Amino acid sequence: MTLRRSCALFVLALSLAAPAGAQSAPPLVAVRVASNAADDVTPILYAQKTGMFAKAGLDVQLEKMNSGAAVTAAVVGGSIDIGKSSLIPLINAHVHGVPLVIVAPGELWLTDAPISGMLVKKDGPIAAARDLNGKTVAVVALGDLTYTGARAWIDQNGGNSKSIHYLELPSATVLAALTDGRIDGANVSNPMYAQIVASGQVRTIGHPSDAIAKHFLVTAFFATSAYAAKNGDSIARFQQVLRAAATYTNAHHAETAPMTAAFYGMDPAVLSGMNRSTVGLTLDARDIQPLIEAAARYGVIDAPFDAHQLIAPAVH
Repeated sequence: MTLRRSCALFVLALSLAAPAGAQSAPPLVAVRVASNAADDVTPILYAQKTGMFAKAGLDVQLEKMNSGAAVTAAVVGGSIDIGKSSLIPLINAHVHGVPLVIVAPGELWLTDAPISGMLVKKDGPIAAARDLNGKTVAVVALGDLTYTGARAWIDQNGGNSKSIHYLELPSATVLAALTDGRIDGANVSNPMYAQIVASGQVRTIGHPSDAIAKHFLVTAFFATSAYAAKNGDSIARFQQVLRAAATYTNAHHAETAPMTAAFYGMDPAVLSGMNRSTVGLTLDARDIQPLIEAAARYGVIDAPFDAHQLIAPAVH
């Protein structure tokens, strides 16, 4: 028997052995996703671990980046398909003509499960918003949610936000700055908020995000408008999986703590000891509008606009 005939018979045998109607599975669609280290990526991690994305025909590749600015630059530059960012940078990008659209909700602010707060020195004299008048308050960045929320909360609670000096300060340095007296207050978010409170050296005198709304969207998954227009099916499947995963992870924080802590690069016990993120299940413009209004009120943007403009048309 010749080699050529032997090969032909081998191929024929394989074809006869295959189940009738069997076809190779279509290749998974690659979706490159990026986020900074944050609790609201838990549904992504869970969906990867359990194969939910693969079952939906997606190969979601999650990359951790150092900041929301780095994520945004990667999405605009095309090296990342879908990024996750806090909402105010996306609001700012929109008013400056950067073609970014929200494709899925991220973390929600919920007044009964605060994930940030205004901290002051435990044995210091400051007890209320009005006591901060003329003082120095640390925020993560001028113009971000910690800044906008602080101003709104101070004004709504008897203070004068225009009288205050706002200092950009990394959250990891806030405890030392408070105890040394270099700052008088700091609006800080998790995980550093929980860690600083756990030190026992500070007090929380309020939750500034409540001054924006009792329920609003803090972060979101986004893409360029061009990517969203060309990849509607992939985005729809991404949204469906994310919603299903978030429905589960929102209700199973203890189970997901080790997995998320590994992405965070932190002790699971620390993560378990703080209020975990609740990720939105639907994308609603009403959850975005309050932050747009606050950003305009405090000069982060020139004027408010309709939140629907931020949302990709396919998910309105």
